[in-house]
Amino acid sequence: MNKKISLGAALAMLAIVAAATFSITMVYSRQTFNNTILNIKEREATYSKLAEIDKWARQKFFGTINEDTLNDSIAQGYIAGLGDPYARYYTVEEYTRLNQSGASKSVGVGIVTELDETGYILITEVYPDSPALAAGIAAGDLIVKIDETDVTADNAEEMSEAIFGDAGTQIDLTIRRDNADTPYPLTRRDVEKPSVYSCMTGEGIGYMQILEFGDNTADQFTRAVDRLVSEGAQALVFDVRNNQGGKTEPVTRILDKLLPQGTIVSATYKDGTTEVLATSDPACINLPMVVIMNEKTASAAELFAQALKDKAEAQLVGLTTLGKGTMQQFLQLNDGSAISVTVAKYNPPTSPNYDGIGVKPDFEVKVTKDQADLISATDKKTAENLLFALETDPQLKKSLELAITAANVNSAGSAAGEESASSSAEEQEEENSGEQEE
Repeated sequence: MNKKISLGAALAMLAIVAAATFSITMVYSRQTFNNTILNIKEREATYSKLAEIDKWARQKFFGTINEDTLNDSIAQGYIAGLGDPYARYYTVEEYTRLNQSGASKSVGVGIVTELDETGYILITEVYPDSPALAAGIAAGDLIVKIDETDVTADNAEEMSEAIFGDAGTQIDLTIRRDNADTPYPLTRRDVEKPSVYSCMTGEGIGYMQILEFGDNTADQFTRAVDRLVSEGAQALVFDVRNNQGGKTEPVTRILDKLLPQGTIVSATYKDGTTEVLATSDPACINLPMVVIMNEKTASAAELFAQALKDKAEAQLVGLTTLGKGTMQQFLQLNDGSAISVTVAKYNPPTSPNYDGIGVKPDFEVKVTKDQADLISATDKKTAENLLFALETDPQLKKSLELAITAANVNSAGSAAGEESASSSAEEQEEENSGEQEE
């Protein structure tokens, strides 16, 4: 039987609901208003102090104020005042260079250089598929002249910048090798910047060195790992020592390639909310994995190592990483300059955030300073170089030993599984045959 509610009772209930709603709204509005007023007061105090300094300085300062320099310094000081170790202000020029450094391609002749103690420009690396490589230029060569200008200790830094230019333009490099100078006319063009190097060891272990996580890293990684797998790699060793990180998107694409289905990384923001940033699909590479890391492994490279341990049971070798588990966001300002500040903390797939702690190795392998210097300087881009590096690189040696052991265990397990499956099939066939005879 339905009970009827009187009109008066209904109106009373509506009044109570309205009063409760009004009270809640007023509390929230007052909180918002108070926070807004507080922010306004804080901003007014900041602007008032700055205006007071600016007014007095313009009246008293015995000198000429460069407005661009002043505004850059004010912005830089504000960012420094946040107390965020990873926050930074970038001038227009700095932000432009930052974007170029992370780009997948650079316009030039495909060389990496540094200033040599002789006063000349030393070529430390020649990129694959580059004008410099095609011309026969090699690492260790010295640039002693660019076009018609001799390189000296006074102009070497400026001349290094002159190597870059518009695609299609020509540059003449005079290269000194074995005390002989040879001119090399080259045409600048887009050259892909390598960030992934790989090779196969004689024991069937695929080795991959990842220098950074830039725009083209994921594509280079995919090509390299597919090649290693097709060549029969039984385990994979990833070297992210001295890798300072980079962008989130390339590392999540790489992890998607390697890991089974599930969350790769999430971020927790100032308000306490957590957002899943990337997930992996069911496709994965089902091989034993080892990651080599050190105290200079940071940010996205730390996420790479921890995610592989969480989701692929990778073994970690080396030293505890830097411990940068935060996410920075860029804001480009109206004049072309930019700021970046920390906006969230990264969360690996299952492990807690590693900010300020670092990712700890399963097998700690320490190195001396001399060994660390050799590790950074030794070229490991070929199997021959890798073999040579084993003599001076205990972290690499331990990693390859673990990879070989894991590969053997994995191979034995696969063989046992195949034998078991074959036996089961034979038993089933005999059973079926027996049933037919009956």
